[in-house]
Amino acid sequence: MHRPFKTPIARAFPNIKVKEPRITRFVIFLCRLLGRGYLLFFLGIARIVLQGEDHLFNAFKRALAGESRCIIAFRHPNGGEPQLLSWFFLFRLRGLAARKGIRFARWPHAVFVYGYEVVRWGGWMARFIMPNLGAMPIHHSKMDSKGMARIYGAITDGPYPVALAPEGQVSYTTDSIPRLEPGAIRIGFYAAQRLAEKNANCPVEILPVSVHFRFGSWGRLTLELLLNKIERTCGISGSRRKRIPFMERVRQCRDHILEVIERRYKIKVETSASFEERLEVVINAALETAERMMGEKSEGDFFTRMYRMRQLCWDRIFLPTVDTFDGMTQIEGSTIDLQAGEAWYAGRHVELVDFCWYFRVPLPAEETVFHKKIEYAQNLWDFANRTMGGAFKDRVNIFPRKVIIQAAPVINLSERLPAYEKDKKTTISEAMSDLEKAYLDCINKANGVNQS
Repeated sequence: MHRPFKTPIARAFPNIKVKEPRITRFVIFLCRLLGRGYLLFFLGIARIVLQGEDHLFNAFKRALAGESRCIIAFRHPNGGEPQLLSWFFLFRLRGLAARKGIRFARWPHAVFVYGYEVVRWGGWMARFIMPNLGAMPIHHSKMDSKGMARIYGAITDGPYPVALAPEGQVSYTTDSIPRLEPGAIRIGFYAAQRLAEKNANCPVEILPVSVHFRFGSWGRLTLELLLNKIERTCGISGSRRKRIPFMERVRQCRDHILEVIERRYKIKVETSASFEERLEVVINAALETAERMMGEKSEGDFFTRMYRMRQLCWDRIFLPTVDTFDGMTQIEGSTIDLQAGEAWYAGRHVELVDFCWYFRVPLPAEETVFHKKIEYAQNLWDFANRTMGGAFKDRVNIFPRKVIIQAAPVINLSERLPAYEKDKKTTISEAMSDLEKAYLDCINKANGVNQS
């Protein structure tokens, strides 16, 4: 159908479909050939260091031999963790384990769980690569029985570990844990139940993994360039930047951006309120604005509302019930384009809400460790970018000098099944607490903090 009219911002598209997940040798070859080059966009020439390697090696050895079922619960603060870990498991893990005399029953690999929105904004490459590496899509905010059945089957039947992020999405902070969703633990317990019903002597294990970036002289140069970019965006002249401490520079930019947002939403500012309190008001105003634009009621907790709005916006741009526009009249096609444009604008409020929830953090002090200053500057640019209508794809990443992959001891869920059968809620809560402690231990070890 000829569709001469479209909105200037967005237009509707037929539903995007991806192939059923499978592992294709040709795509594995492509990843081997091109994967390191692809990671240059995320890591530059950073050296990758593995810590807690015995936990990782032994978990993979058991899982690949069919002696256990492994769920790799990885932290997701930067966005590139799935790509990094997938490449590392495929092309580095086997050689590193062999140096310690550990042999795997098959070539190591892990199948990742991702949200359907990734193949929407990720383009044709994501739609081609991810299903052919066995990656499994799932809807975050609506029923997806097919997707859940696929994940359960991958855990109980193997042959590879399943990797997912208990944070649910990018969390923007490496050295703290803003929130964890219980999905990974619930999935693990359900899989453990299914295996127990089959009398399979095969425990389900959660393997906590955390990724940390460390920066060198290149990081110092690019941090200054990024700060200059943020200051220019905020209209702060070069003369006003001279000899101003880092903390004051980022405070000036942060406060300017917040004031612009408050004027946008016509928020009356309480002079005694902290930045975090003012940002909380912004978050509520932005989410309520998006809901009004999409004709939705403000029902449910915060993340339920935000995920629902994100899903509704995507579903107006990529129509889940439309495979082709053939047979539509010009008026019908133009109308759904207008609805897609409305959803795009509503989505700008949702993107701001998403980021701001995680940005309620104190300013870094002058003595703050360098990698946290870089993280704050990256997030400060994100704050400005989301204010201007941007999204995660516009994030500026500073290349690290070193990447630390830190693994922790596994959490055996099958051992906890008797307690789970008696009190599901308490047992899930305890397992979540143990997972959070494992992540905190990873953070401390990556930072060189003595645990004794």
